[in-house]
Order: sequence, then structure tokens, then C-alpha cells
Amino acid sequence: MEDTQQHLNDLKEIRSMMERSSRFISLSGLSGIFAGIFALAGAAAAWWYLEMRWDFPYDPNMDRSLEFLLFFIADASTVLILAISFAIFFTTRQARKKGQKIFDKTTLRLLSNIALPLATGGFYCLALLYYAPGLVAPSMLIFYGLALLNGSKYTLNDIRYLGVSEIILGLINLLYLGYGLLFWALGFGILHILYGTIMYFKYEK
Repeated sequence: MEDTQQHLNDLKEIRSMMERSSRFISLSGLSGIFAGIFALAGAAAAWWYLEMRWDFPYDPNMDRSLEFLLFFIADASTVLILAISFAIFFTTRQARKKGQKIFDKTTLRLLSNIALPLATGGFYCLALLYYAPGLVAPSMLIFYGLALLNGSKYTLNDIRYLGVSEIILGLINLLYLGYGLLFWALGFGILHILYGTIMYFKYEK
């Protein structure tokens, strides 16, 4: 009986070693929570800029002045920079606790699989911001979800569920284009906070 238990423990250890060598498992739930908070703050700033309305009417001919474009680019960029900065901080701290290297082949595979959909979606959304602003929010959600889905095989499986949720939310947003800001807040704000909280209590608490 003891031999059987020992074999099971050995198999679990081997599995754990293989997982550490093939997956980046140091993602921090706190980084998701803070990303969600920053996203909600950015959405609130946009809500104020759009005259305090979530249901901003979709109009293909709406204002696309330089001020309009610069505000939303600056708003989204600020949220992105803050989210990435805090993600690096918390993920680095988590990796040190687990004794895992921050930058290795696994990290590079994860980043490269996420980067392509994100970069493609970023350039696509910049064009939409001028030609069809109403499509920016759902497109951001969909491309972000695809990026998470693409990178999920190199990190925790929980990322896959977040990616699928973002895609579904983006597709629903296509049916309600006048509510892009609200869906953006739900996807990048609320979903990130929920995901981060679950991750924190599941892996870090």
C-alpha cells in the first residue's frame, strides 16, 4: 500500500516538473484585479468625456476630430501601460515565490502567442477608431479574447475561460454597438476583476 502511494506521489511530482517546464504558471491574480480596476477607471473617464452616457448612440458619421481620437488613444494607452506595469510587478513577485524564472523559453512562447493577435487587433482598432468608432470596443474584446485563447496552452488553463468570455462579450457587443463603452467596462473591467479574484484564491491564498 505504501509503495503504491509512493508511486502516486512520484507521478505527481513528475507531472508538476513537466508542467513547470512547459507552462508559465506564475501569473498573479492580483495583476488581473488591478487591470480590471484600471480599465474601469479608463471607462469612467470615457463616460465623462462622452457627456456621462453609457448608451452613446452609434453613428457612422460621428465626430472623428483629432481631439476625439487623441483622447481615446491616450485613455486606452494609459490603462494599458498601468495594467502591464502592475502585471509585471505581481507576476515577477509570484514567480520568485515559486522559484520560477521570469524570462525563459516558456515565457517567450507565451508572449509570442499572445503578441500576434494583440498587435493585429491593435492596428485594426486604430483604423476603426477613425473609420468606424462603434466597432472598436467589440473588436478589442474579440482580439483580446483570441490572444488569451492562443496563449492559454502555455500557461494556466483558467486563461482559456477568460478568453472565451471576452470573445462572447465582444460578439454580443456587435449586436448593441451603441453600448460599446459599457461592454468594454464589463470585459476589461469586471471580467478581469472576477478572473483575478478567482485566480488569487485558487492559486495564491
